Amino acid sequence: MSKHRTNNSSRRGIKKRIQFFFKVNWYKTLYFNFKMLPFSQAKKLPFYFYGKVKFSSLNGSVKIEAPIKRAMIGFGQPYEMNTTQMGIAELILSGTLIFKGYTQFGKDYFIFIKKEATCSFGNMSSLGSRGKVICTNSIALGDYARLGSECQIIDTNFHKMINTVSLEEYDMSHPIVIGNYNFISNRVTLLSKTKTPDYCTIASNTLCNKDYQSFGNNILVGGVPASLLKENISRDWKGEQTAMLKNLIMS
Repeated sequence: MSKHRTNNSSRRGIKKRIQFFFKVNWYKTLYFNFKMLPFSQAKKLPFYFYGKVKFSSLNGSVKIEAPIKRAMIGFGQPYEMNTTQMGIAELILSGTLIFKGYTQFGKDYFIFIKKEATCSFGNMSSLGSRGKVICTNSIALGDYARLGSECQIIDTNFHKMINTVSLEEYDMSHPIVIGNYNFISNRVTLLSKTKTPDYCTIASNTLCNKDYQSFGNNILVGGVPASLLKENISRDWKGEQTAMLKNLIMS
């Protein structure tokens, strides 16, 4: 009986590896790694792309500020409940994209990094399916800053605004800083000037547009615009640690 269970487990493991192999977009994976990284790093294949993706620009740069492992950064990584995709993922990289460890992007993402802008992702940070990042200045996500599906991070107004009396011109963009261990629910919008503390939870459909760090750690914010809803609350990061490392780190 024990031998039979071992054989079944082995067959399931082989099947899983075969299925995983066919989910990877090997052409885009190889192209991106060897175009954007030094050969000594590229050969380790730290970037994996899953499904269809359009590289509209790769004129910028990528940096990995962590020990390099295979498949440590997954674009279109199948880690969520949804199993299909629309095939509209797009990457426009003219600035600098920095990774400080393992990172997951869900399906159908849109990432735009403007020339001279910098966007960084902490270890085990993520952006869920149909997520959007538009960085024209500076966006920084801390370790375990995890964003749900359809979230968007936008550090610009896109168009210059003026005071109609004084004719003062307002800045179009401001940095965004997301703290460590942030649990950000689905359809949250993070706009310029947003700063969150560590262990911050953001409710679904919230709009953030200011500095919330003065509220302290272990808070829940929500609303349009966001306000403090509850103190002394946090996702059970310690309790989920083992499952997250097992299910989110690809190899």
